[in-house]
Amino acid sequence: MEIRVVNLQEKSDLIKELHQYKLIAELNNYQVKLVKAKREFIWHSHPETDELFLVVKGKMRLAFRDRTLEVKKGELIVVPKGVEHKPICKTLCTVMLIEPSGTLNTGNTGGQLTDTNLERI
Repeated sequence: MEIRVVNLQEKSDLIKELHQYKLIAELNNYQVKLVKAKREFIWHSHPETDELFLVVKGKMRLAFRDRTLEVKKGELIVVPKGVEHKPICKTLCTVMLIEPSGTLNTGNTGGQLTDTNLERI
């Protein structure tokens, strides 16, 4: 594996399409992904893993069944495994996710919004 610096701003600028996850780094059995989003996603959970969201640009809301939290640029939130959640990006935002390799964006829900075409940028 090549040792390199990853600039989140530069990688974010390379993403032209919405809602398509891009692989920017890997460590152990984890993937670091970026996605540009502007939508209300679906309710889902990841029964086997926690999930980290870090807002690189903009802001998002993360809904849980009992509350909704706002996450702004430079902030992160960890969703424990098995906790149902729904990302909401009313305005354009860029989010970095750290999760085990092979983790589906739609978790246990699946469906048409599942992104299995992970491109490395």
